[in-house]
This record gives sequence, C-alpha cells and structure tokens, in this order.
Amino acid sequence: MLVPILAALAGLAALAWSADKFVLGASAVARYLGMAPLLIGMLVIGFGTSMPEMVVSAFAAADGAPEIALGNAFGSNIANIGLILGTTALILPIIVRRGILRTELPLLIVVTAAAWLLMSDGELSSGDAGAMLLMLVTLIVWQIMSARGKSGDPLEADVEKEASAHPISKKAAWIWLLVGLVLLVLSSRLLVWGAVEIAESLGWSDLVIGLTVVAIGTSAPELASAIAAARKGENDLALGNVIGSNLFNTLGVVGIAGLIHPAVVSNELLTRDFPILMTFTVVLVVMGFRWKADGRINRLEGAVLVSGWLGYTAYLVLAAG
Repeated sequence: MLVPILAALAGLAALAWSADKFVLGASAVARYLGMAPLLIGMLVIGFGTSMPEMVVSAFAAADGAPEIALGNAFGSNIANIGLILGTTALILPIIVRRGILRTELPLLIVVTAAAWLLMSDGELSSGDAGAMLLMLVTLIVWQIMSARGKSGDPLEADVEKEASAHPISKKAAWIWLLVGLVLLVLSSRLLVWGAVEIAESLGWSDLVIGLTVVAIGTSAPELASAIAAARKGENDLALGNVIGSNLFNTLGVVGIAGLIHPAVVSNELLTRDFPILMTFTVVLVVMGFRWKADGRINRLEGAVLVSGWLGYTAYLVLAAG
C-alpha cells in the first residue's frame, strides 16, 4: 500500500501548489484581457479556489467512483467551516458583516437544503445535476448584478491590492495559467487513483475516503490562504470566501459530477453527513449573529468549530476501521 499512499501525498502537494499558480495566472490573464477587478474576484478567483474540488470530483465520477466525488464536495464544505474558519478565528477573530448574515448565510442554508431534497430519493440524476448547475448560474448572475451597483466593493479592492503586490508579465501569466491547469489535472488523477487504492486496501468506502483524505487535500489551498491572511490581519474576507466555495461545491462540483456520472446516493450521506453539514452552517449563523450590528466569531468559537470538525473526522475514521 506504500505506492498508493505516496501517490496520494504527491497528488495532494501538487494539487495545492498548482491551484495557487492557476489562480495567479488566470487572474493576471483576465486583467490583461481587460476584465474588471470585481468580475476577476467573483469568477476567476472564486472558481479557481474551488478548482481542486471540481477537477478531482470530475475525474472521480468519470472513473466510476461517484461517492468520492460527493464525499469530496460535502466533506470540503464541512472542512471549510470547521477546519478553515475555525483555525482562522483561532489566529484572529473573524468579523461577520450584517449583509452576509442577511443574505449569503441564509442562502447557503437554502442551497444545502435544496441539494439534500434533490438527492433525498437516493439518486443524483442528470436532471438533479442540471437543476444544481442552473441554480449556480442564477446565483452568479444575481451576485454580479448586485455587486455592480455598489461602490467600493471589498472584493474588488482586495483584487486590485493583490495585483499591485504581485505584478507579473503577460507571458508569465499565460505560462502559470497553462502549467497550473495541466498540473491540476495530473495531480487530481494521481490523488484519485491513490485514494481509491487506499480505500480498497483498508476496506473503507469511497464515501469515507472522499469525506476525509480527498476533502482535506482539496481544502488545503483555502486553509493556507486563510492562515496567511489572518497573520496579516486581513481575514475579514475569509468568511465570504468559504461561503462562496461552499455554494460552488454544492451546486457546481456536485452538478458537474452528476452530469458526468449519475450516482446512487448512500443513506450515510443523507442521514449522517448532510445533517452534520447543516449543523455546522446553522452554528456559524448563530455564532456570527448580533442584533443590528456586525457579528464576530471569537477564538473560543473558533476552537468549538475546529473541535467539532476533528470529532466528526475521528468518528468517520474509527467507524470505517
């Protein structure tokens, strides 16, 4: 089993590195092509940070392992809230803007519930997948139209700041875009192969491998960027990034995987993992809620999120063993 373990580790490392370079190259190329900073932030960077989940789940579905695809998407969502936001809050408390409490967080709850309802019959059909992708497109259009009417959008300012801090030439931008994309594909293939082999050797289900090993690996880029931002005192966008990633994972990653390979949805995912994800999401709303004021996720609450994620992951591993 040594070769699959080494393959999975190498795939994880290459996946994290290539995702970062892909986003760097894609953002610079978009700027050279004249795309507005706000659209770069919402589309290029938003999609780019979820590229590991999307590519891994697409290849897992194509290889006939749809439960790895589903486990990866929903396991990443749980890790985004429990591991990433919890760790970020431990370093520096997170400000929860009132606008996020009124719109984005309730929307995330609705989207998660909608995905559960679509799959509650025990099947992810091509029709279910199409409905998810249609919801995703609708959300993207709505967000773009809403943001374009506002001035001084923090995401736009953040993109412009990053562009000034890390200028690269047009040639380098295209090189990083192409190199990052190729390595994303290759590292995803390597990771999926290693994960499937490990699952078969340990007797674990594809779902558990997706929820643990693969989900942690594909969430690694977001964790690294969240920690770096928190150390610089710029963690106010961490919550928005996690909400965007979870929305895309639920609708885009699962939708694409379902179109590639319609799947039977296991009872464990519906009765164990979906309720856990919904619980994490609701707890996030409760932690951030303040009446007529911006909310705040403090270090104690961050420790609760991390502890909850560690407990859930430990349970999966012990139950699988």
